[in-house]
Amino acid sequence: MTLLRRAAALLALALCASAGAQDLRVCGGSPGLPAWVRSGAFQGTLGGRPVALALNRQDQDGDRYFYTRYGVDIALTPFRSGDTLILQEEVWQGPVDGLKVTGCLTLRPAGTGLGGEWRRAATGPALPVRLTALNVAAQPLRHPASPGLLKLRAEDPLTFLKLNRPWVMAADGRSVREPLSGLNYPQVPGAGAGLRAALQDRLLENAANALDCRARLGEAPEGDGYELNAQVTLSARRLLSLREDVWYYCSGAHPDNFTLGLIFDRATGQAVAPGAIWKGLTPARQKALYLAAVTPDPESECREVLRGMEADFTANLSTRGLELTPTSLPHVVAACGDTATVPYSRLRDDADPASPYFGEFYPR
Repeated sequence: MTLLRRAAALLALALCASAGAQDLRVCGGSPGLPAWVRSGAFQGTLGGRPVALALNRQDQDGDRYFYTRYGVDIALTPFRSGDTLILQEEVWQGPVDGLKVTGCLTLRPAGTGLGGEWRRAATGPALPVRLTALNVAAQPLRHPASPGLLKLRAEDPLTFLKLNRPWVMAADGRSVREPLSGLNYPQVPGAGAGLRAALQDRLLENAANALDCRARLGEAPEGDGYELNAQVTLSARRLLSLREDVWYYCSGAHPDNFTLGLIFDRATGQAVAPGAIWKGLTPARQKALYLAAVTPDPESECREVLRGMEADFTANLSTRGLELTPTSLPHVVAACGDTATVPYSRLRDDADPASPYFGEFYPR
């Protein structure tokens, strides 16, 4: 699955979880926002407990908050009553029970921030809410500046606040754990700044997806969520390759999984496409090589499935050859998409002698 398709899959899960939210209307008010509402992030307390909250005037599906202690987003659907902002707190209860309103926030401007109250229901006991506007762009970085970290700070301030904290390095320096999501990711001792940034951004993206998945689960049974297995598959003089295998179930229609192959230039950390090494490796050529290398059972229906699939693959390097994994198979036949290994010797005629990586695989 490409990064774009993975984002689309997570978005589909999010839409599933938020379906029908505007029909609940437990907290009162009418659709729309008071004129004073501006997009931004806030920190403060709800009933004395630390929280962070985000408002997005352009995309109201982005309104949410979390308790600092737990770090799990709670979705908010906005309404208004005069100049009062009403935020209806909604938690997913699973595919049978759907969304449930678990609280009502009413907020008004208070100095440079917001003030108001939270009630479990529209008429329940009130807890005070005090929030201060937060300049997320001025927050110090707890990790080296990298494209992914800076983008997260600019576009998703709540997730940035959760992930902008120290990570736990393994004793041998070969992996690091993000503590809130619990995900681990390989590291390369002695790597340059570019490669370290690339690996950091991969863990950030996966951790953000895992936290998003956790928020979508709501009160769903334990055992669901987002699991990542990331491994270095080749460490060469000029190239580093990894493979990410992800399994997730975020209260969608069914569990799902995907594989992502990655190739990086060790010196710069820039992504390297297979075509930068083998210029003849077109999608059609990849499919032909894949079908020649994969060996499904002759009686299996997978043979026809694989012949008819689109020529979309994710690729990673290994000591045995180029590993190709299909990314276009529908969920119902995804089990047919085994990884096939194409020996580098079979790719010799596709290689580009002018590529800076040619010598990694073939003598000159």
